[in-house]
Amino acid sequence: MNGKAQRSPELLDPDLTRREIIVYSYYRDAELRGSNLLYRLLRLISDGDAQINLTHHLADETRHAWLWTERIQEIGGAPLPIDDGYQVRIGKRVGVPRDIIDLLALTVVVEQRSLRRYRQHLRRSGVPARTQEVLRAVTQDEVWHVDWIRRKARELAARDGGPGRVDDALRRYREVDRAVMAELAEVEEALTGGPAS
Repeated sequence: MNGKAQRSPELLDPDLTRREIIVYSYYRDAELRGSNLLYRLLRLISDGDAQINLTHHLADETRHAWLWTERIQEIGGAPLPIDDGYQVRIGKRVGVPRDIIDLLALTVVVEQRSLRRYRQHLRRSGVPARTQEVLRAVTQDEVWHVDWIRRKARELAARDGGPGRVDDALRRYREVDRAVMAELAEVEEALTGGPAS
């Protein structure tokens, strides 16, 4: 080694750096907007267990947003404003969920989408080691997020006599999710020169 610090591959390739900043900005936006959804749930569910889990979950989401912000800074950029990301698009199609079961089901679908996107990104070739670290960290949290929210939705639905309501809501929101991701794939591909995951 000649004593010089090596530059990361992103900094050597301005096109790669631009694409990564765009993708990480979309991820960051989804995490920040997911925080808003969780904050809403905090005001709607009062039992102690849910309050603990929601607070932990909310802390994870804001930490994820920070990890993506930090990653963008590391490659020499700043977060881009995202006005038409996943959460905005799904919100426009869904409108206001009618009750807590719908809101929890929507949260499950949104968290599952994040988990899939991060896992797909990890499987790409040439993903920088530091980005892999961030992806692994957020993926680990997303698994827990999906699990606990789904359990809480089923628990509340069973109490209200309609356990099938969760599955119905999940089906509805997954259809919306697929439509939104088809739209978003086109947008992200145009912006980055590659497909969205």
